[in-house]
Amino acid sequence: WRGWEGAPYSTLVPSDEVTVNYRHGLPVITLMLPTRSERCRFTVKPMVTTVGAFLQDVQREDKGIEKAEVFATDGSKVSDATLMEVLLMNDFKLVINGTAYSVSPPVKDKLSSEHATEMDDIKSLVHRLFVALHLEDHQIRKERELLQKLDHLKEELLPLEQMKTRITDSADAKTSRLLWIGLALMSTQGGALAWLTWWVYSWDIMEPVTYFITYGSAMAFYAYFVLTKQDYIYPDAKDRQFLHYFYWKSKKQHFNVERYNKLKEDLAETEESLRRLRQPLHLRLPIQEISDKD
Repeated sequence: WRGWEGAPYSTLVPSDEVTVNYRHGLPVITLMLPTRSERCRFTVKPMVTTVGAFLQDVQREDKGIEKAEVFATDGSKVSDATLMEVLLMNDFKLVINGTAYSVSPPVKDKLSSEHATEMDDIKSLVHRLFVALHLEDHQIRKERELLQKLDHLKEELLPLEQMKTRITDSADAKTSRLLWIGLALMSTQGGALAWLTWWVYSWDIMEPVTYFITYGSAMAFYAYFVLTKQDYIYPDAKDRQFLHYFYWKSKKQHFNVERYNKLKEDLAETEESLRRLRQPLHLRLPIQEISDKD
């Protein structure tokens, strides 16, 4: 007859030919080796052993086994990457050289509380051992990835940094020039008012003129507030003018400000991740969790 997925099986062996028992918290699979005609026990570590590794152990024990596969009860083939812990949760078929063995693992709920406790202890121990053995390798691999990303970001930022420096110097020079021009205009205005007051006209004539000049200045400052929603404070006004020149120059020279800011953010995040990764390596402490915004 033909079994699951059309695979030809010569015989279907009763379920007692392959048994699963738990000993010291670990499943022990006992089966009859076809060419050696003797029963063999395989102790499985369910948390780390895969179906493929188990089948390789069986074939390694009996060189006469040409093909070994595992099928679920619905006829679907079980992947070699599946953990034995998952496989042993339900019944399955073990097919060796065309012979299908029906396997019924014991239900976990029916295991004794002692065995359940032992299984939990073993799982916890395996997890701790895995972390202890592989954590340092993971940290070194992660550090190498971050260093490569850091170098790549710095290479991308280098021409942008050079262009930004030129634009910043130009914007700063124009802003400073504007401030000096403002000072020169105010000095000229003061000198002109003094000359008109003491040499051309009298204070009685110039007083209304200075009043309206002062009132006009107040209107100009109020208009600045209406347009910018900010008070006319000299440092803030200087920074605003600097940004105006900077973005105008950036657009003219095709400098992508958004891309530059994004690269700077990525560079800062990478440096912070590298710092947090290296700190526990030096202190020999568990690594802190590094968050991925990629």
